Amino acid sequence: MAPGHPVHGPYHDAEYGFPANDERVLFERLMLEINQAGLSWLTILNKRAAFRAAFADFEVDRVAAFGPSDFDLLLADSGIVRNRLKIAAAIENAQRIRALREPYGSFAQWLDAHHPRSIEAWTQLFRNTFRFTGGQIVGEFLTSLGYLQGAHEPDCPVFARIAELSPPWARTAAG
Repeated sequence: MAPGHPVHGPYHDAEYGFPANDERVLFERLMLEINQAGLSWLTILNKRAAFRAAFADFEVDRVAAFGPSDFDLLLADSGIVRNRLKIAAAIENAQRIRALREPYGSFAQWLDAHHPRSIEAWTQLFRNTFRFTGGQIVGEFLTSLGYLQGAHEPDCPVFARIAELSPPWARTAAG
């Protein structure tokens, strides 16, 4: 369904499974995966622009500084998923990403420092580090960024483009 679909297609063709190390991209992907829990991915992609607007274009420092009035505004924003736990997780996870900078340098370097791991070990690490990160959320987050294989089948044209970028799963398989 993704290739050629007006909403899924662009995400499938240009983002899903592609390695990324930009903090804003990583934070956005984590927050979208968290918000997808219990909903369809199409719903989340359709709300993506509203999420970006509501969460300061996923700039970690800005979201980490959100206070009670920002929380209330988010809870009232019909353009996003208005779930208290997910909104609180977004703010707290931004704070936790910011805290990873001192020991690791960045969120991307934190991910790289812990790669490779089993999905069970990744899930435990995320549960110990972030809020609202169960196994499915962690698995999709890592797959969407190329840490876990499976975003595309080998016969998908996007697979070859991603493989050329040497995603983390390919470096592990080769090493």
